[in-house]
Amino acid sequence: MQRTEPTSNPTATPELVTELTLTVFRLNGVLLHWGDELVAPLGLTSARWQMLGAIALAATPLSAPQIGQAMGVTRQGAQKQLNLLLDQGLVEARANPAHRRSPLYVLTPKGQTLYRRADALWTREAAKLATLVPAAALRSAARTLESLLPALQPQLTSLEDPS
Repeated sequence: MQRTEPTSNPTATPELVTELTLTVFRLNGVLLHWGDELVAPLGLTSARWQMLGAIALAATPLSAPQIGQAMGVTRQGAQKQLNLLLDQGLVEARANPAHRRSPLYVLTPKGQTLYRRADALWTREAAKLATLVPAAALRSAARTLESLLPALQPQLTSLEDPS
């Protein structure tokens, strides 16, 4: 049996990957600022909205590391926001039978209500944005970005403090 090496796209270059990466960085910064303004009337920030979303969209309660992984942030970054959400009464920490020191987080009724309000604001704005780009281009962009995640996520995990 002959071993085959993965083939690379002959048109992809490090420069194109850099261009895409810089665009993602710019978009991320704009989205965070834009999101902060969108949810500020609800007493949220983009970071806290992101944590609420991770919990709301999960099928089961999640730990801080799981939330961080789902949202592409470090465990420490997720934990900082979760602590603030706990203080606001928007999430509740529950015992984790699999790990005594890593609780599972769920939305409180107040958190569920606030997430639904933020989601309604987002849905209205997403509908406006959807008119700017053809559906095929959005699907292609999402597939492109998703194809890079498996190469980068293990690196994110290895950079985290193991303690």
